[in-house]
Amino acid sequence: MNGVLPDNALRQLIETGAIRAEQPILPGQIQPASLDLRLGTTAWRLRASFLCGRGRKVSERLADFEMHRMDLSNGAVLEKGCVYLVPLMERLTLPAGLDAVANAKSSTGRLDLLTRLVTDEGTEFDRLPDGYDGPIYAEICPRSFSVLVRPGMRLNQLRLRQGQAVLSDDDLRDLHAAQPLVTGAALIDDGLGFSVDLRPKSGDLVGYRARPHSGVIDLDRIGAYRAADFWDELRTSDGQLILDPGAFYILVSRESVAIPPDYAAEMAPYLAMVGEFRVHYAGFFDPGFGHGQGHGARGVLEVRCHEAPFALEHGQVVGRLIYERMAQRPAQLYGTGIASNYQGQGLKLAKQFV
Repeated sequence: MNGVLPDNALRQLIETGAIRAEQPILPGQIQPASLDLRLGTTAWRLRASFLCGRGRKVSERLADFEMHRMDLSNGAVLEKGCVYLVPLMERLTLPAGLDAVANAKSSTGRLDLLTRLVTDEGTEFDRLPDGYDGPIYAEICPRSFSVLVRPGMRLNQLRLRQGQAVLSDDDLRDLHAAQPLVTGAALIDDGLGFSVDLRPKSGDLVGYRARPHSGVIDLDRIGAYRAADFWDELRTSDGQLILDPGAFYILVSRESVAIPPDYAAEMAPYLAMVGEFRVHYAGFFDPGFGHGQGHGARGVLEVRCHEAPFALEHGQVVGRLIYERMAQRPAQLYGTGIASNYQGQGLKLAKQFV
């Protein structure tokens, strides 16, 4: 059956060796509709990001871009503004008919830690073609904070798909009629649109802006850092927020959304023409996100402003959710018996902060 592969199918691919690793793949890496990928023991500092291009391998292109090599075994700092390439522990031999897409994990995106998958013969980031056979790499560029990383850390995740899985707008309308996907009216136009909340029901805190000069974040330290040391609180009483060029923001969607158990979703930009900013760098929503809570869960928005200051208004549409069918219902849903840090979330920073 066409669709996104669920957890049980991922386990079968691991058992058959289609997904394998230098060290045994851990049960905790397997999510309802994706596989967490682990950093290996080496990182290369690069002078520029690159894609291999057809007929070329990463190992062949490294000589063109490598500045120096780093051993991550005892932990190493990846510095803000620099580009690194890290071989991942996992390797893939995809069966015919399967392709894959990668994305940063939620905590990775909320730290403004640009993380993209790179492959041999790759012509785009985060995409693995049907039948890909080879190593995979993570390109990492810390944008707001320097970070301490170690082998085995999981910064991005992989979703495998068979055939056409994306719902058309007509399918999405039918699904929303049967199982409401969003609170309030549904804006369905090349996906399910969502807007920004700048008029909270209580208080005037609408988001956070990354401070330009702050310390190193050890990604393994959960709840260890004071938010005020890394973030400025943003408050507004008029439903408007002016975004500064180059700044990074954590905001929240006005709508609560739900992902039914037989579906997954990916967050995508709305339209470049609506403003000089980009929303959400980490975009997988697992089956069960916000489902069964009666009110759904709101999406946290990772926003970066580009060329010019931009006035963002309450209720402005800033992104869309692309829904995909699951090939089968996962054995375990998001927020049910697994460590789901952001189930039922509102405005929330990454798990490293208190």
